[in-house]
Amino acid sequence: MSVRITCEDRYEAQKLASLIFIKEGEETYITGILNVIRNELVISLKDKSAHSVLLRDEEMVESFADFIQSVIDKEHKLSSTKIVGDTVELVKV
Repeated sequence: MSVRITCEDRYEAQKLASLIFIKEGEETYITGILNVIRNELVISLKDKSAHSVLLRDEEMVESFADFIQSVIDKEHKLSSTKIVGDTVELVKV
């Protein structure tokens, strides 16, 4: 399964991709979504830190939350992330 999440800009796309998935260890760092404020996501990571990411709109926030929930619940695992401009393509297995 894959999803394309459009962020506010290229910087936010790079930040999202780097915060949720580490390619070398194929490890998912996101542990939860702490808050949603319009197009802003606040996510928690394994190191107990919280980070804000701005997506294009509220629809993108909903798409991301729906997609990532099964990864957070450990039903699926992220296998890759790919950044194209302001968009992050996430693939889970």
